[in-house]
Amino acid sequence: MHKSPAPASSTLRELRESGHVHRTVKAEIRENLLARLRAGEPRFPGIVGFDDSVLPHLERALIAGHDLVLLGERGQGKTRLIRTVTELLDEWSPVVAGCEINDHPYDPVCVRCLRLAADLGDGLPVAWKHRDDRYGEKLATPDTSVGDLIGDVDPIKIAEGRTLGDPETVHYGLVPRTNRGVFSVNELPDLAERIQVSLLNVLEERDIQVRGYNLRLPLDILLIASANPEDYTNRGRIITPLKDRFGAEIRTHYPLSIEDELVLIRQEATLSELGADLPDHLLEVIARFTRLVRESTAVDSRSGVSARFSIAAAETAAASAVRRAALSGEERPVTRVCDLPGVVHTLRGKVEFEVSEEGREIEVLAHLLRRATAETFRGSLGGMDLTPLLDKFSEGVQVESGELVPATELLRRVGRVDGLSKMMSRLGMGEGDESPGHAAAALEFALEGLYLMRRLSKDELAGGAVYRT
Repeated sequence: MHKSPAPASSTLRELRESGHVHRTVKAEIRENLLARLRAGEPRFPGIVGFDDSVLPHLERALIAGHDLVLLGERGQGKTRLIRTVTELLDEWSPVVAGCEINDHPYDPVCVRCLRLAADLGDGLPVAWKHRDDRYGEKLATPDTSVGDLIGDVDPIKIAEGRTLGDPETVHYGLVPRTNRGVFSVNELPDLAERIQVSLLNVLEERDIQVRGYNLRLPLDILLIASANPEDYTNRGRIITPLKDRFGAEIRTHYPLSIEDELVLIRQEATLSELGADLPDHLLEVIARFTRLVRESTAVDSRSGVSARFSIAAAETAAASAVRRAALSGEERPVTRVCDLPGVVHTLRGKVEFEVSEEGREIEVLAHLLRRATAETFRGSLGGMDLTPLLDKFSEGVQVESGELVPATELLRRVGRVDGLSKMMSRLGMGEGDESPGHAAAALEFALEGLYLMRRLSKDELAGGAVYRT
C-alpha cells in the first residue's frame, strides 16, 4: 500500500503548532473505525467470509476498547485478521525521536524521555512512525521467556558502569517496544503458565515488572491474542486470571459457503505467478473437496483443515499443468482433471486423521476428491445432453488421458464433438478461452463426470487413465 509523506513537524514546538491531538491507541482505532463505518468504507480489507459473523463482534470489541482473543481452529485467518486491525490506526504517529518504547512527545513515560523533555522543553526532537511499524507479534512457543515479552536486565549496560538500580539498564521486550501500537500473541495457551502471568499487569494495570524493577510504565497498547478453542478453556492450558482480563472472546470459522471459499482461493493462491490457467470448474472442485475433508468423520475436527489446504491444492494442480507444458511444449498451460490426483499425495500431511483411519489417508482423500468432482459435474454439466460425446465410445473406442498427455493430443484422440462450445460455456469458459487447453479441460472433465455417473468405465494407469464403455 502506498505511504503518504510523513508530517513535517520535527520538534515538540512544531508539533503543538500543527494542532496535533494526542489520542490513545484504542481511541485512534475507535474513531477511525467509526469514521469508516459512517462512510461505508471497507474496514478489514482482504478478509473473506466474516462480514456477517465475526466482523460485527470484532467491531463492537474495538469500539468498546477491549483487549480481545480470537478463538478458532488453524487456518481460519486469525492472524490475517489481527494484522488488518493496524489499518485502523492513524497513518503517521509522532514519537520522541530515539525512544525504545515509542513515547508520545506530549506524554513521555520512560526515564530517558522524561529527562530529555525536562532538558530540552519545546525543543524535544520528534520522529514519525508509520502504522505498519506499530504492530508487534509473537508466536507462543515453549521456549518463550519473560525477557522476550516484557524485558530483562541488559548486561552490556551494566558493564558500561551503570548500577543495577538504574531503570535504564533494562532491555525492553516485545510488548513495551510495541507501546502505542497493536501487539498480537498467537496461540496464547502454548505459553508456559509463568509466562502467561507476566501478561496480567500489561492487561489490567498497564505496567510492567522486570527482575525486581517496578517500572511504572503506563503502556498504551491494544493486545489481541489467538487460540485454539480446545486449549482456551479451564481444562486447557490457559490460566483463569489471564482469561478474565480479555474484554472479548470472538469465534472465527472457515468459509461458510462455496462462494466464499472460491473468493479466498482466488485471492490467496499465486496462480498468476505460476503462469497456468485454472478453470472455474476445477477451482470449484478444489473448494468442494476442502469442505468435504473438513466435514469428514475420518478427519480430526479439533485440528481443523486450514484454508491453506485449498490454496495449496490450487497451486499444486496449476503447477502440474505447468510441468506438463514444459515437458510437452504446450504454449499455454491449462489445468485439467488429470492434474487433481497429485494433490492428494502432496497435501495429506496437512490433514490430521482420526487414529482409526491410520493407513487409509490416501484412500479417504481420493474418495472425497471423487465426490467433489461428481458434485461439481452435477451442478455444471449434469443436465446437459452429452450423447455426442458418449457416441464416440459406441464401437469399443478407448481414450487415454494423463498428466503428461498434451491438450492437442487428447483432442485428437477424442475427435470432433458436437456441442463442445456449449459445454465450455456451461463451465464458465468465455471469450478468450478457446485454446486447445481449455477445450481439452472441458472434454476431460466431461469424461470424468460420465465415469463418476457410471455412464463410462475407467481403467486407472500410472499418471493417467483410459476411458471406455
